[in-house]
Amino acid sequence: MPLSEHEQRMLDQIEQALYAEDPKFANTVRQTNPMVHYKRWIIKASIGFVVGICVLMGGMILQQPVVGALGFIIMLACALLGLSGWRKGAGGAQGAATAKGSKPARKERPGMMHRFEERWRRRQEGDG
Repeated sequence: MPLSEHEQRMLDQIEQALYAEDPKFANTVRQTNPMVHYKRWIIKASIGFVVGICVLMGGMILQQPVVGALGFIIMLACALLGLSGWRKGAGGAQGAATAKGSKPARKERPGMMHRFEERWRRRQEGDG
C-alpha cells in the first residue's frame, strides 16, 4: 500500500532530520542489506543445531535423559530459527513485505463460487 502525500512528506522530513543529526549512522542504515541479517541467523542456527546434537549425544553417552532432552530442545529451537531466516532470506522482497505484516500478492484462481456465479449468469442470459 503506497503512502499518502502527507505521509511521504513526513517520512522525507524525518529522513532529512536524521541525516542532519547523524549522517554516518543514517548512511550505515541506508546501506545495510537485510539479507545479511538472515544469513547470520542461518549460520548461528546451524552452529546451534550442531551444539544441540553434541548435547543430545552427550546426554545419551552419560545416560542423562535431562541433558538429552535439553539437547533436543536446543536442536528444535535452532532449526526453527534457521528455517525462519531461510524463508525470510529466500523471499527477498516478499519476505520483507510479510515481515511488515502485509500479505504477498498471489495469483488469483477462480474458485467454486466463481464458477457457480458464471453458470448462473450464462443461464440468465440464455433465458432472458
